[in-house]
Amino acid sequence: MQVRHLLLIAILALTVACSSKEVLDENLSETELYQQAQSDLDNKSYTSAVTKLKALESRYPFGRYAEQAQLELIYAYYKNAEPEAARSAAERFIRLHPQHPNVDYAYYVKGLASFDQDRGLLTRFLPLDMSKRDPGAARDSYNEFAQLTSRYPNSRYSPDAKQRMIYLRNLLAAYEIHVAHYYLTRQAYVAAANRGRYVVENFQETPAVGDGLAVMTEAYQRLTLDDLAATSLETLKLNYPEHPSLVDGEFVPREEEADTRSWLAKATLGLIESETPLPPGETRASQDVVRQYEDAEEQIPDELKPKAEEASKQDRSWFSRITFGLFD
Repeated sequence: MQVRHLLLIAILALTVACSSKEVLDENLSETELYQQAQSDLDNKSYTSAVTKLKALESRYPFGRYAEQAQLELIYAYYKNAEPEAARSAAERFIRLHPQHPNVDYAYYVKGLASFDQDRGLLTRFLPLDMSKRDPGAARDSYNEFAQLTSRYPNSRYSPDAKQRMIYLRNLLAAYEIHVAHYYLTRQAYVAAANRGRYVVENFQETPAVGDGLAVMTEAYQRLTLDDLAATSLETLKLNYPEHPSLVDGEFVPREEEADTRSWLAKATLGLIESETPLPPGETRASQDVVRQYEDAEEQIPDELKPKAEEASKQDRSWFSRITFGLFD
């Protein structure tokens, strides 16, 4: 049923796009053109309204309805599901009329266009998790609403903008936690800890702060940074005692510890271990470098190796050398 709905919407959109080439009478006056555009807006014929408003602005750029037509063009683009065009029209109006009494409306619709950019038709029919999608439009919307509320705190659009900013801030914080958990699965523990700390420091009073502390605790434990892990865990217990990562007061990592065994050891369930487990903080690469150095040292001929006395001289301190050994 959902697929049928999507196909129907696509067909209707294509039909509307193909039938939107409206020819306007060249002899229409400014008032007649504006009235027809208003009639289209009232009838929700936004494509036709866009055509008439653009014609009104181009034919009568200094007319009595020019500025109002620019404002209503922003609205028509937004209602016609053209967010990029709505944002461009809003930016143009702000640039041309920064002191206009209704310029706050341009800021508001600009933020709305970015807010709805990722919330199109697909989100109505598909169960998409917005916190796992690219937050670019959400970040733009938050910044645009922030401009509105800071420049025009008494605007009638500011209360709604502030409520949307709360939602967007929670969404951006949840996205950072999603990325942090991805880093945990990839064993990029430093990056995961940094993401968690970023949420704790920059998204206070959001539900994701507890998740950020849990990520920091898990990442620091994997890195064997016990002091940092203990501090993060104590903060988590103190402020979020009901967090899902705390079971009976004990921290339970979300991601299982990475299995660094070879494929042979995994296939034989550990009966055949091809390599010994790595000590904490070491990697196969660092062990290879040490092994190559030891092999190269063994291959040095005996006559070229320094004698015991020379070796002991090489081990002298810099103070002993500059005083010629007088104070050894």
